[in-house]
Amino acid sequence: MTKRRDWFAPTLHGYRREWLGPDVLAGLAAGAVVVPQGMAYATIASLPVQIGLYSCMVPMLVYALLGGSRAMSVSTTSTIATLTATTLVSAGVAAGSDDAVRDLTTLTLLVGVILLLARLVRLGAIVENINKSTILGIQIGVGATVAVGQLPTLLGVDSNFTGHGFIRSINAVIEALPSVNVPTLVLSVCSIAVLLGLKRFAPRIPGPLIVVAAGILLVAFAGLQEAGVAVIAPVPQGLPMPSLPALDDVVDLIPGALAIAVMAFLESAAVARGIRAPGEKQIDSNQELLATSAASIAGSFFTALPAAGGFSQSAVNLSAGARSQLSTLVTVAFAVLVALFLGPVLSLMPEATLAAMVFVAVVGLIDVPALLRLRRVNRPDFWTAIATAVVGLTAGLLAAVAVGVALTLLLILTELSKVRVTVGERRGPVLAITVGGPLYTANVLETEQAVLAAVESAGGGTDRPSVVVLDLGRMATTSVTVLDTLADLDRELATQGVQLRIAAVPDAALLIARRTSWFSGLEAGGRAFDDVESGMR
Repeated sequence: MTKRRDWFAPTLHGYRREWLGPDVLAGLAAGAVVVPQGMAYATIASLPVQIGLYSCMVPMLVYALLGGSRAMSVSTTSTIATLTATTLVSAGVAAGSDDAVRDLTTLTLLVGVILLLARLVRLGAIVENINKSTILGIQIGVGATVAVGQLPTLLGVDSNFTGHGFIRSINAVIEALPSVNVPTLVLSVCSIAVLLGLKRFAPRIPGPLIVVAAGILLVAFAGLQEAGVAVIAPVPQGLPMPSLPALDDVVDLIPGALAIAVMAFLESAAVARGIRAPGEKQIDSNQELLATSAASIAGSFFTALPAAGGFSQSAVNLSAGARSQLSTLVTVAFAVLVALFLGPVLSLMPEATLAAMVFVAVVGLIDVPALLRLRRVNRPDFWTAIATAVVGLTAGLLAAVAVGVALTLLLILTELSKVRVTVGERRGPVLAITVGGPLYTANVLETEQAVLAAVESAGGGTDRPSVVVLDLGRMATTSVTVLDTLADLDRELATQGVQLRIAAVPDAALLIARRTSWFSGLEAGGRAFDDVESGMR
């Protein structure tokens, strides 16, 4: 019975009373970051700020009950918000319209369903094969696109090009320069300076909360609105009401939902592994898929953005001493209280304050040191990151995700197609050859050619080996294509007067191989051996 309950609230199993204080403090500290940051991320997608607030409720609650990371904070991220904006624009949904909110519900549900399907077929480990260079390239594209897109708001001019791409955002900024509002610019510069300064010199102080409070106070008592500083739309008081998804644009939303699902899982898995302390339970990819999918599915009915683990709020949660996901439940309670009682106060927040938070968050995604490290360590990874970033900046972020995944698959196929054949010991006429990796459709033909070449180079005439022992100890599994190719190798060697012996086939592959007449005949003829040594005799 205990094993059946292991999936539910795993971080609360064996909870200790002394953890309560640190968890409460960590939850409040994370709430001071995640709530204003979530509201800022909603503006990336040109959605009402309260949607960012709602994203700090149901999705976080669900992850706290299902997730395996003790300190990860799951609401949404700048990457997910940007892809959401791009998806809604691509689907022809007008920014700021009622359709945008309605289609967000559908999009978030689609993301959750895609992640759930991936969990049902246990694709967690496979999805994580998308390498870091691809993620880095996408994040660079996101960072540059969103940072540029925030500049008009930081300058105090009307422009809304979020989701339209990097180039159009650059053009919007250039057009906006003559009409800069100086008080807004000063507020923006000061907000960015405070955020960066606190992040650098006092990381325990919640910078987002400080700049939000300062912006609200300045609007309330310093007359910033009269000076032309724009404030956000009124924030309704209360909790999100349940709503049903609309199916009108579901087909148009599916490509974006796929991209968001991939990035949501990759970001969440990366954060969960990054903050895991040595000795803690290993992160289970499939459990994280379940938790992240459930967070998005449940959140979709309460007007939340697609859910993903965020590094900044998770880092605050961890550094404040979080011992379990009880800290996230405290953050959820904090968000609920804000929604219930602080709507009128939040409505005084300057748009530039939110833009400053977004700008600082996304500029951090442009990780130049990581890019230089890729260039130093592995050039193919470096060029993968560059190519993905360039596509993101020119063709759009959804195309960048598609290109990044395609490049990763190409690199995987290239790696799988490599031939690893090593000539081993020779005892008289018997030659051992080892296949140093798994055999797939992608590399089995070249492996056959490599074995034939190895026999040819071993000598001619009387020096030619008459027996080849092929070590297949790394062939964990096999396929009909691989077995047919090995049978072809057997026939080819036989025409040259060389007997093929197969050795050390693992049990899983052996079970499949025995279903073929060729391998059954090999065993009947005494040419299949448990180990290489037996085959050499």
